[in-house]
Amino acid sequence: MNQNDELRLGIEKMSVDISAQQEELLLKYMSLLQKWNKVYNLTAIRNPGQVVSHHLLDSLSVLPYLWSGRWLDVGCGAGLPGLVLGIVRPQWNFTLLDSNSKKVGFVQQVIIELGLKNVSVSCARVEDFRPLELYDGIISRAFTELGGFLKVTRHLISEQGRWAAMKGWVDKELQTVPVGWRVDKVISLQVPKLDAARCLVVVSCDGANRHD
Repeated sequence: MNQNDELRLGIEKMSVDISAQQEELLLKYMSLLQKWNKVYNLTAIRNPGQVVSHHLLDSLSVLPYLWSGRWLDVGCGAGLPGLVLGIVRPQWNFTLLDSNSKKVGFVQQVIIELGLKNVSVSCARVEDFRPLELYDGIISRAFTELGGFLKVTRHLISEQGRWAAMKGWVDKELQTVPVGWRVDKVISLQVPKLDAARCLVVVSCDGANRHD
Protein backbone atom coordinates (compact mmCIF):
# COMPACT_ATOMS: atom_id res chain seq x y z
CA MET A 1 0.00 0.00 0.00
CA ASN A 2 1.42 3.40 -0.97
CA GLN A 3 1.44 6.39 1.35
CA ASN A 4 -1.49 8.07 -0.40
CA ASP A 5 -3.73 5.05 0.13
CA GLU A 6 -2.49 4.54 3.68
CA LEU A 7 -3.31 8.15 4.58
CA ARG A 8 -6.74 7.99 2.98
CA LEU A 9 -7.59 4.69 4.69
CA GLY A 10 -6.39 6.00 8.06
CA ILE A 11 -8.48 9.16 7.72
CA GLU A 12 -11.55 7.05 6.92
CA LYS A 13 -10.97 4.78 9.92
CA MET A 14 -10.73 7.77 12.26
CA SER A 15 -13.76 9.48 10.63
CA VAL A 16 -11.91 12.79 10.42
CA ASP A 17 -13.43 15.43 8.13
CA ILE A 18 -10.73 16.35 5.61
CA SER A 19 -11.11 17.63 2.04
CA ALA A 20 -9.25 16.23 -0.96
CA GLN A 21 -7.22 19.46 -1.17
CA GLN A 22 -6.19 19.19 2.50
CA GLU A 23 -5.23 15.56 1.97
CA GLU A 24 -3.01 16.67 -0.91
CA LEU A 25 -1.34 19.28 1.32
CA LEU A 26 -0.68 16.64 3.98
CA LEU A 27 1.06 14.48 1.40
CA LYS A 28 3.13 17.45 0.23
CA TYR A 29 4.16 18.12 3.83
CA MET A 30 5.12 14.48 4.26
CA SER A 31 7.21 14.63 1.09
CA LEU A 32 9.04 17.75 2.30
CA LEU A 33 9.61 16.15 5.71
CA GLN A 34 11.21 13.08 4.16
CA LYS A 35 13.34 15.19 1.82
CA TRP A 36 14.65 17.55 4.52
CA ASN A 37 15.08 14.76 7.05
CA LYS A 38 17.94 13.32 5.02
CA VAL A 39 19.99 16.46 5.70
CA TYR A 40 18.67 18.02 8.91
CA ASN A 41 17.68 15.00 11.03
CA LEU A 42 14.23 16.40 11.80
CA THR A 43 12.73 13.16 13.07
CA ALA A 44 13.99 9.74 14.12
CA ILE A 45 11.38 8.04 11.94
CA ARG A 46 12.88 7.44 8.51
CA ASN A 47 10.80 4.49 7.33
CA PRO A 48 8.33 5.92 4.75
CA GLY A 49 5.78 3.35 5.87
CA GLN A 50 5.80 4.75 9.40
CA VAL A 51 5.64 8.44 8.54
CA VAL A 52 1.91 8.29 7.77
CA SER A 53 0.92 6.50 10.98
CA HIS A 54 3.47 7.93 13.43
CA HIS A 55 3.26 11.53 12.24
CA LEU A 56 0.22 12.39 10.13
CA LEU A 57 -2.42 10.06 11.59
CA ASP A 58 -1.09 10.48 15.12
CA SER A 59 -1.45 14.27 14.80
CA LEU A 60 -4.91 13.99 13.23
CA SER A 61 -6.18 11.67 15.96
CA VAL A 62 -6.63 14.57 18.41
CA LEU A 63 -8.64 16.72 16.01
CA PRO A 64 -12.16 15.76 17.18
CA TYR A 65 -11.29 16.78 20.75
CA LEU A 66 -9.83 20.22 20.09
CA TRP A 67 -11.64 23.57 19.97
CA SER A 68 -11.55 26.57 17.67
CA GLY A 69 -9.42 29.64 18.36
CA ARG A 70 -5.76 30.60 18.68
CA TRP A 71 -3.41 27.65 19.24
CA LEU A 72 0.21 27.35 20.32
CA ASP A 73 2.20 24.20 19.54
CA VAL A 74 5.06 24.09 22.05
CA GLY A 75 8.20 22.19 21.07
CA CYS A 76 6.81 21.68 17.57
CA GLY A 77 9.96 20.07 16.19
CA ALA A 78 9.32 19.34 12.52
CA GLY A 79 5.82 20.82 12.83
CA LEU A 80 3.94 18.09 14.66
CA PRO A 81 1.11 18.34 15.38
CA GLY A 82 0.77 22.08 14.56
CA LEU A 83 1.40 21.97 10.81
CA VAL A 84 -0.94 19.01 10.34
CA LEU A 85 -3.68 20.69 12.37
CA GLY A 86 -3.13 23.99 10.57
CA ILE A 87 -3.59 22.29 7.20
CA VAL A 88 -6.93 20.70 8.10
CA ARG A 89 -8.32 23.58 10.18
CA PRO A 90 -7.60 26.70 8.08
CA GLN A 91 -10.14 28.73 10.07
CA TRP A 92 -8.10 28.28 13.27
CA ASN A 93 -4.84 30.12 13.97
CA PHE A 94 -1.68 28.21 14.87
CA THR A 95 1.65 29.46 16.23
CA LEU A 96 4.43 26.87 16.27
CA LEU A 97 7.29 27.31 18.74
CA ASP A 98 10.68 25.61 18.97
CA SER A 99 14.18 26.60 20.08
CA ASN A 100 15.91 24.54 17.35
CA SER A 101 16.66 26.92 14.47
CA LYS A 102 17.03 24.15 11.86
CA LYS A 103 13.62 22.72 12.66
CA VAL A 104 12.06 26.20 12.71
CA GLY A 105 13.65 26.87 9.32
CA PHE A 106 12.06 23.72 7.93
CA VAL A 107 8.64 24.62 9.34
CA GLN A 108 8.89 28.11 7.83
CA GLN A 109 9.71 26.59 4.43
CA VAL A 110 6.67 24.29 4.65
CA ILE A 111 4.42 27.23 5.55
CA ILE A 112 5.66 29.08 2.45
CA GLU A 113 5.51 26.14 0.04
CA LEU A 114 2.04 25.05 1.17
CA GLY A 115 0.70 28.62 1.35
CA LEU A 116 -0.58 28.29 4.91
CA LYS A 117 -1.97 31.70 5.88
CA ASN A 118 -3.13 30.58 9.35
CA VAL A 119 0.21 29.20 10.57
CA SER A 120 3.32 31.00 11.83
CA VAL A 121 6.50 29.80 13.55
CA SER A 122 8.85 31.35 16.10
CA CYS A 123 12.31 30.30 17.26
CA ALA A 124 12.53 30.81 21.03
CA ARG A 125 12.57 29.07 24.37
CA VAL A 126 9.04 28.85 25.71
CA GLU A 127 10.08 30.61 28.94
CA ASP A 128 11.19 33.64 26.91
CA PHE A 129 8.30 33.70 24.43
CA ARG A 130 6.04 36.76 24.77
CA PRO A 131 3.32 36.90 22.08
CA LEU A 132 1.09 39.91 21.50
CA GLU A 133 -2.01 37.78 22.16
CA LEU A 134 -2.56 34.83 24.49
CA TYR A 135 -3.79 31.43 23.32
CA ASP A 136 -7.10 29.58 23.60
CA GLY A 137 -5.29 26.26 23.42
CA ILE A 138 -1.73 25.08 24.01
CA ILE A 139 -0.76 21.68 22.65
CA SER A 140 2.39 19.58 22.84
CA ARG A 141 3.34 16.20 21.44
CA ALA A 142 6.75 15.42 22.85
CA PHE A 143 7.75 18.46 24.86
CA THR A 144 8.16 17.48 28.52
CA GLU A 145 6.29 15.77 31.35
CA LEU A 146 2.79 17.02 32.04
CA GLY A 147 3.40 19.11 35.18
CA GLY A 148 6.38 20.90 33.66
CA PHE A 149 4.45 21.57 30.45
CA LEU A 150 1.66 23.29 32.38
CA LYS A 151 3.95 25.40 34.55
CA VAL A 152 6.26 26.62 31.80
CA THR A 153 3.39 27.69 29.51
CA ARG A 154 0.95 29.23 31.98
CA HIS A 155 1.95 32.79 31.02
CA LEU A 156 0.76 32.06 27.47
CA ILE A 157 -2.81 30.83 28.11
CA SER A 158 -5.89 33.04 27.73
CA GLU A 159 -8.54 33.46 30.44
CA GLN A 160 -10.67 30.58 29.17
CA GLY A 161 -7.84 28.66 27.55
CA ARG A 162 -6.99 25.00 28.11
CA TRP A 163 -4.04 22.71 27.53
CA ALA A 164 -4.01 19.59 25.33
CA ALA A 165 -1.09 17.23 25.97
CA MET A 166 -0.52 14.29 23.62
CA LYS A 167 0.84 11.37 25.62
CA GLY A 168 1.48 7.64 25.68
CA TRP A 169 1.02 6.02 29.08
CA VAL A 170 0.04 8.91 31.32
CA ASP A 171 -0.87 7.46 34.74
CA LYS A 172 2.30 8.55 36.55
CA GLU A 173 2.36 11.97 34.86
CA LEU A 174 -1.11 12.79 36.17
CA GLN A 175 0.47 12.94 39.62
CA THR A 176 2.67 15.84 38.43
CA VAL A 177 -0.29 18.16 37.75
CA PRO A 178 0.15 21.14 40.11
CA VAL A 179 -2.40 22.25 42.68
CA GLY A 180 -4.87 24.63 41.05
CA TRP A 181 -4.88 22.82 37.72
CA ARG A 182 -7.48 20.17 36.96
CA VAL A 183 -7.51 17.33 34.47
CA ASP A 184 -10.76 17.70 32.54
CA LYS A 185 -10.40 14.64 30.30
CA VAL A 186 -8.05 11.79 29.51
CA ILE A 187 -9.08 10.59 26.06
CA SER A 188 -7.82 7.29 24.71
CA LEU A 189 -6.79 7.57 21.06
CA GLN A 190 -6.81 4.87 18.41
CA VAL A 191 -4.28 5.55 15.64
CA PRO A 192 -4.36 3.18 12.65
CA LYS A 193 -1.11 1.21 12.18
CA LEU A 194 0.37 2.68 15.38
CA ASP A 195 0.83 -0.09 17.92
CA ALA A 196 1.38 2.06 21.00
CA ALA A 197 -0.68 3.61 23.77
CA ARG A 198 -1.81 7.11 22.86
CA CYS A 199 -4.03 9.55 24.73
CA LEU A 200 -4.90 13.23 24.93
CA VAL A 201 -4.96 14.96 28.33
CA VAL A 202 -7.07 18.13 28.48
CA VAL A 203 -6.25 20.40 31.43
CA SER A 204 -7.57 23.72 32.72
CA CYS A 205 -6.76 25.90 35.70
CA ASP A 206 -8.32 28.64 37.78
CA GLY A 207 -7.41 32.30 37.37
CA ALA A 208 -5.14 32.41 40.41
CA ASN A 209 -2.59 30.17 38.68
CA ARG A 210 -2.42 32.12 35.43
CA HIS A 211 0.37 34.50 34.60
CA ASP A 212 1.74 34.82 38.14
